[in-house]
Amino acid sequence: MDAKKAHMFADLFVTFIIAGIVTWYLIDAYTASSHIINLILVLPISLMVLALCIVEIIKQIKNKEEPTEKPEPVMTVIPVICLFTLYIASLAWLGFDVGTSLFIAAFLWLHGERRIIWILGYAIAFGFLVALFFSAMLPYQMPMLILPG
Repeated sequence: MDAKKAHMFADLFVTFIIAGIVTWYLIDAYTASSHIINLILVLPISLMVLALCIVEIIKQIKNKEEPTEKPEPVMTVIPVICLFTLYIASLAWLGFDVGTSLFIAAFLWLHGERRIIWILGYAIAFGFLVALFFSAMLPYQMPMLILPG
C-alpha cells in the first residue's frame, strides 16, 4: 500500500471513529431522556459533526491528489497535551472563565502568535463568551473566578 492510500485510510478510520462516537453519544442521550431540554445542545452539535464527517468521507474518497502537507511530528503535539492537562487541572481553582482565557492565550503563544494585544483580546473575548454561554446552557453551577457562577 502506498503512502497516499495509507494516509487516506488513516483519515477515513479517524472520521468513522468520530462519527461512531458521536452517534453512540446521541443515541445514549436520547435514551436517557428524549425531552427537548436534554437534547437542546446535544442534537444540533451531533448533527453538525455527523454532517461534517459525511462531507470529509466524501472528500477523502473523491480526492485524487497527493497529500501536500507533511504529517505533524508527535513531539509537537505533546506540549499541547500538557497544556490541556494543566488547563483541566486548574479549572477548580482558576475558574472556567479565567482558566479558558489563559489556556487560549498560552495555546496561541505556543503556536507562534506574538502580538500581545491580539492574544489578550482574542483569549479574553473568547474565554469569557464561552464561559457565559456554558454557564447559561448547563443546568449546574460552573466554577468561575470573575464572572458570576
